[in-house]
Amino acid sequence: MNKIKVLVVDDSALMRKVISDMINSQYNMEVIDTARNGEDFFKKLYKNIPQVITLDVEMPVMDGIMVLEAMKEKGINIPVIVLSSISKKSSELTMECLEKGAFDFLPKPSGAISLDIDTVKDELITKIKLAYEKNQEKSIEKETNMTRKVNNINKLSKIEAVVIGASTGGPRALYNVITNLPEDLNVPVFVVQHMPATFTKAFSDRLNVNSKLKVVEAQDKELIEKNVVYVAPGGFHMELRNDKRIHLNTGPTIWGVRPAVDKLFISAAQVYKDRLLSVVLTGMGKDGAQGTVEVKKHNGITISEDKSTCTIYGMPKAAFETGMVDVVLPLSNISDEIIKIVRGNWR
Repeated sequence: MNKIKVLVVDDSALMRKVISDMINSQYNMEVIDTARNGEDFFKKLYKNIPQVITLDVEMPVMDGIMVLEAMKEKGINIPVIVLSSISKKSSELTMECLEKGAFDFLPKPSGAISLDIDTVKDELITKIKLAYEKNQEKSIEKETNMTRKVNNINKLSKIEAVVIGASTGGPRALYNVITNLPEDLNVPVFVVQHMPATFTKAFSDRLNVNSKLKVVEAQDKELIEKNVVYVAPGGFHMELRNDKRIHLNTGPTIWGVRPAVDKLFISAAQVYKDRLLSVVLTGMGKDGAQGTVEVKKHNGITISEDKSTCTIYGMPKAAFETGMVDVVLPLSNISDEIIKIVRGNWR
């Protein structure tokens, strides 16, 4: 069997060895080379072409941002998994890496040199496998400008809130959707993106700078306002109640994650009922499927992203297979559809 070829880029010799050992312990993948920074990476890249790259964010000479920019300029289409410490600066740089095309990211548990990085071994191996499989797909459906309506709905009630869920590939997808919404959308938007603490703050701040709507990392008991996007903080479920406030909690994980999309969708459906619009974007797993069912039970409107534009077609697929999705859309059409539905122009 052919092994997945991985190139490890990190300025720490210790991290290069530890990461390489984790990858090489797998029967179906191997590290074919390592590099100490971006400049070293490009010297070695063409000697033995990898199929997946793990990339440290903060490095001397040429950092992760510069590597991704150079790869884009050179037309190098190899999936990159960014490894980042959980500092404020690294979190911000990681968000920029995702915007510049990184497939996904993985936080180093305890900083730039994480002696306990083996605690995220399973997650790293899974993401390498997903990145490889996505890049190896033989036939990828082309994005179209078609809206595929699944259910015929006669909608009378005015939408009063939008809920969105995403996981792998979500930061880029959410950036696309949120930054294209108008400042006068006139409803609150609630977002769950599977992401660790500190990263959700950096993600919210970056969205806020580039969006017409105000974007914040949600706070417990915060009063809900129109034209604000509330991003669930990493490590906390975000739920809604009839008191018009955000409610955060550290209850048990669902599908192994916290925050969970299902927690948000189900609670929002109970509050907004037929005045709710839900959207499930790219992501691994089934989170959001139960929530989609609950939104539909209360006669809300449901959207899922089309497979053709998903980084991982797991969550949208699970939502679609419930039979409770009204509209399937490629990513580039979703913000326009949200606007139409919220403004009552949906047919």
